[in-house]
Amino acid sequence: MPSAPGARPATLDRAAVGAEMEQARLDFHRLVDEATRADLRKPSDGTRWTNQQLLFHMLLGYLVVRALLILVRAFGLLPDRASKAFAWLLNSARRPFHLINYLGSCAGARIIPPARLPGMLDHVIAALQRRLRRETDATLDRGMRYPTSWDPFFSSYMTLAELYRYPTQHYRYHRQQLTVTRDDL
Repeated sequence: MPSAPGARPATLDRAAVGAEMEQARLDFHRLVDEATRADLRKPSDGTRWTNQQLLFHMLLGYLVVRALLILVRAFGLLPDRASKAFAWLLNSARRPFHLINYLGSCAGARIIPPARLPGMLDHVIAALQRRLRRETDATLDRGMRYPTSWDPFFSSYMTLAELYRYPTQHYRYHRQQLTVTRDDL
């Protein structure tokens, strides 16, 4: 459960979070390397995306965290009402967000060839792992309010520590929707 502002800091096992990211990275490489063109064009299970579009969306989950880290650092220094108002504003824009999220992954999959996706994931995960190793416990406990209508893994308040876990949770969720292969992560 996410900690609320002023709550006791949660301990984050940095090595475990880094290992989860590494496991996802290796799995992503295998998925893309083994997927045929026909596999990539097949519809995913439970989304409107093809497998190729969903793979891009899974990468996007890690890319988004880099921007969210900046927001948490900024809003974590402000009064809680600032991020509460920001989360309210974002929640009120959920319909356009979901459309942009859908279309963005469609466009990303058309623009970026599947063979480039694993290298992009390598880069972003390496950057996240480096940043995570440098974080202090006090910084990891800093948090902000989130738009819970945007993603099932967003809680109303999340710390930086919880944010580092988010992209792999997002990855695992969507991993089960791929129809390329049904092996568990």
